[in-house]
This record gives sequence, C-alpha cells and structure tokens, in this order.
Amino acid sequence: MPDPVVLIPGMMCDARVFGPQIDDLSRDHTVVIAPPVVGETVREMAANILDQLPPRFALAGISMGGIVAMEIARSAPERVTRLALISTTPLPDTPAQATWREPQIVRASAGRLDEAMNETLSPDNLAPGDGRDTVVALVRSMAHGLGGEMFVRQSRALQRRPDAQRSLQKLRIPTMVMCGAHDGLTPPKRHEIMAALIPGAELVILPEAGHLPTVEVPQQVNIGLRAWLDLPPELH
Repeated sequence: MPDPVVLIPGMMCDARVFGPQIDDLSRDHTVVIAPPVVGETVREMAANILDQLPPRFALAGISMGGIVAMEIARSAPERVTRLALISTTPLPDTPAQATWREPQIVRASAGRLDEAMNETLSPDNLAPGDGRDTVVALVRSMAHGLGGEMFVRQSRALQRRPDAQRSLQKLRIPTMVMCGAHDGLTPPKRHEIMAALIPGAELVILPEAGHLPTVEVPQQVNIGLRAWLDLPPELH
C-alpha cells in the first residue's frame, strides 16, 4: 500500500482548496486533510497535526500549509516520506511584513473579514482570466467558514514563524516545489531559491496559475502531484 497523503490547506482555507486533488488522489491513496487550525504558533500547529497523523506519510502543503509542512518535516523527519511545497516560503516575516499584517488583524477583529482577506490575498495574486472570480468566491467562502478569530490567530502565527531555510538543506526525501507564474505573494524567484536549498528538489512553475494553483489549474497540479508520488523513495 502506498503511504497516506497528508494535505495541509493554507491560511483561511479548508479542504476545498485541495478539492480536485482529493478527488483524483483518493482513487488510489488514502488522503488526509490536516488544516492548521489548533495552536497559537506554527510549531504548535505542526505538533497538533502530527499527533493525529499515521506513523509515516507523504506530505503536501499550500501557502501557510507549506510553512506548517516544513515544520513537520523538521520536527519529525523519520515520519515524512516525501514533501511537496506549493505557493509558500521558508522565510520568516520581516518587520515590515509583520507590520503589514496589523491593519488586517484589526479589520478581522472588527468583523470586516472580507476587507482583511482582500488585503491578505489580493485577487491580483491569482492568474488573470475567466476563472479568477470563481476562485475569489471560493476564498471568501472558506474564510467565512473559519471566521475572524481564526484569521487573527493564523496571522499572529505567521508573524512569529521561524526561518526554515536551514532545515530545508537537511532534507533527504523526494521533494517538489511548485508555484504559479502569476503569484506575487510568494513569487517564482522565491521558489527557485527554495528549491536550490533542498537536495534533489524538483521545481515546477505553472505558467497559467497564481497563488492557488490547486484550484486555478487543478489538472496540472494533479499531474505534478502524481509525478511527485512516483519519484523513487531514495535520493541518489
């Protein structure tokens, strides 16, 4: 039996951000959705998720989910058999980025979650085209399902997150780094640098996607994830 595949949604996202991947991969894999919704820090969120996972698993995370996935791989390397990092970053918040989050936190706390989300994930960070409005509506729906308190907690966790670059250099498992060419939030250049840190990493840049390729170009992401799952288990 193949290892279970654990998918970690991003900030203010639920399982729907991986909907097309769940539909595809669940035909021949056990798929586990592990949202980072319990804990005050990235490390607490990762520890809570780890407590609920099988002994060994393939791990994929998008955006904040990728940040939590990196922490899981750092803290329990013997349990993670392969890693996929999508639309994410190993870098901590700079002081400017942490300050940028403060007005969003204020808006979310005041019941103005749509305004906070529009700043956090501007539609400009999604690929242009007919599908953008559908993705924006999905983002809004997922955010409202989680609520303003979750926005504040996840924002605070991101402000305090650790630098994961050194732990990436220690990875010795099949790893894929994936992003959309139109992603201004975590741009392709950052993914190129991240992939260069990881021994043997595969880099995939999707030309017709932005920050949420799993729902913008789902078939391409499905193909990429299946190729990642088919990589040999040992690095050479």
